[in-house]
Parts: sequence; C-alpha cells; structure tokens
Amino acid sequence: MSERYDCSDPEQREAGIAAAVTAVQKGELVVLPTDTVYGIGTDAFTPWAVSRLLAAKGRGRNMPPPVLVGTMRAANALVEEMGSFGQDLVDQFWPGGLTLVCRATPTLAWDLGETRGTVAVRMPLHAVALDLLKKTGPMAVSSANITGNPAATTADEAVEQLGDLVSVYLDGGPCPGGVASTIIDLTGSVPRLLRSGAIPMDRLREVAALVTGEEAPASGSVNGSGGLPGVPPAGRDPAGEPGPSSDPAVSGEAAPAGGIAPVGEAAPAGEAASAGDPAALSGDRAALSGDPAALGKPGLSSSPAPASESAASGAAGAADPAGLAGTDGTRDGARDRARPKDSAGANDPAGE
Repeated sequence: MSERYDCSDPEQREAGIAAAVTAVQKGELVVLPTDTVYGIGTDAFTPWAVSRLLAAKGRGRNMPPPVLVGTMRAANALVEEMGSFGQDLVDQFWPGGLTLVCRATPTLAWDLGETRGTVAVRMPLHAVALDLLKKTGPMAVSSANITGNPAATTADEAVEQLGDLVSVYLDGGPCPGGVASTIIDLTGSVPRLLRSGAIPMDRLREVAALVTGEEAPASGSVNGSGGLPGVPPAGRDPAGEPGPSSDPAVSGEAAPAGGIAPVGEAAPAGEAASAGDPAALSGDRAALSGDPAALGKPGLSSSPAPASESAASGAAGAADPAGLAGTDGTRDGARDRARPKDSAGANDPAGE
C-alpha cells in the first residue's frame, strides 16, 4: 500500500521525507517533485532496485536512468571527467534543468543498465527533492510515468500511472517547469546537445560552444561518444520524457546512459576536489573496491533482494557510497539558488 504526503504541510513534509529515505534504503520506489516534472526514483547503488524502477516504467536496460544529486561533492564523486566546459555550465545552470552526460568513475559499484561507461547527472532546483537527495545520496531517477505516456507534472498524475508500484509519494504540488531538462553530452571535445528542454539553446551558447546533432560528425558518433543508448535526437523528446540513461533527471528526462554532473569543479575546503576521489565517496579507498561493507550507507538494509529480483542484482552488488549523502558540497551560488522559498518547496528548485 502506497503512502502519500502533502509537502505543503511542514509536518507531513518532514514525515514524508523520512519515509522516503527509509524506502530508498530498502530498495523501494518513491515519487518526488522536481523543478521540471515528477520523478520516480530509487537508490542508484542497488542494482535490483534500479531494475525494479525500469520494470515499473516498462523499460529495458538499454534505457538506463539518469542520476540526481543533492550536492556538488556527490556529483564530482560520480564523474571521471567533466571537460573544459562542464564547470562553466554547472556554475551557470545548477541547480536547475540541465542534465550533463559524462564519463562515469569506472570503479563505482553500481549497475544502471547499458550505460557504456557514462552517467547522466543533474542537480534539481526543488527544495523537497534536494532535501531528500542530501539524505539518501545519489538516486536513479526517471520521469514518473509509464513509457509512452506523458510525464507526470502533479502527484495525482503519477499515482494514476504508477499506483502501488511506488511505496512513497511526495506531493509538492504542480511542478513549476513542466518541461524536461536539457541534456548535454560532455564526453567529447565539444559539448553536444542531446535533447532540447528547460534551458534554451541561446542561453547555453552564452556559456559554452555547443554543437547539435546536425552539426555533429556525420559518422553518427558525437565527439567520439559513439552514440548514447536511449537518448533521443535533440528536439525529439517522446512524451516529454527522456530516452537515454534516463529520463528526466529525473523526472521526465531522457539522459544518455547515465546522467552526469559536473566534474572539474573545485571542491569546498575539506572536500575531495577530484571526481571519483575515494574520500568523496566513502572516506575510505576500500569503497572503490566494491566491498559492501565499505560502500554501504549507515542504516542501509543488508537483507538480500527479494527472491524475484535477486537475479537482477548482478555482480555489482547492492551498495551505495557512504559519504555521498548528507554532505553539502554545493557552491555558494548554487546553495543560495536552491534555498527553499516556502514550506511546500513546490515552487523552488530542486528537482530534476
């Protein structure tokens, strides 16, 4: 039986976020509001939970979900390299409706699907989403809808499509954006637009030189990326939902084999500055070995996956880097932009 919480009520919001954190730690599915559309998410480091998310949407491993983060420290730990333009884009548009596809840190113990070594990352501009992500750590998040249907922009629309497949619904009111995030591929020498969305092209080009699908090499591989699974051509966004690695950053977004976030950004004092630094992931180099004891978060359920899903867990193991949750590595400007403007958090920024 699903639980639903009205996040415009301070007490319900607090109780709802606590319930959502518990559900994510158990590998269950939650629906959360973002600045673009509602997203359905789960723990990014529990393979069978990610498989459950894809099954709920009617998707296969060829359309891996993007990853949403609540801090820059978490984003930097997931990405191997951001590229020369990544930091400028992050400084200008995060948190917000921009998903960045980067090379994933190769030693991470996770399995998002057929990502081809990339991850699509986004930091949403919605208070409820950010509060949740700072407590759970990185979450695999896709638009809250059945594949082929419009992405949900209200909790009611999400409930209508997903029903009891979801354990917790966080109702933040209508999403302020209603449009999926813009997706940019940073895996090549020049940023490439994979999908048009919340951030207009003219604003993006004020910050970084971009090429579109038409301007990319005729071979079909973009900047050597060889194409990203599940990512629809720029400007073609099926049912408002992303195709690749995910959708909307949750929420309604399609991101190439994995959503990624910025790398190459100077970490706040006391934080690991480089992407994939063991200290940023768990404070222990053993975390990069995939050892469950080193990767598991405090309080994370150690029980095996349900029998019906254990086969999907794969060799990666259901684990999640412990230092990715709860640490605010956001830059001062981003922190100010993400600060809640009201108790409901529906009109401020954070999601997807």
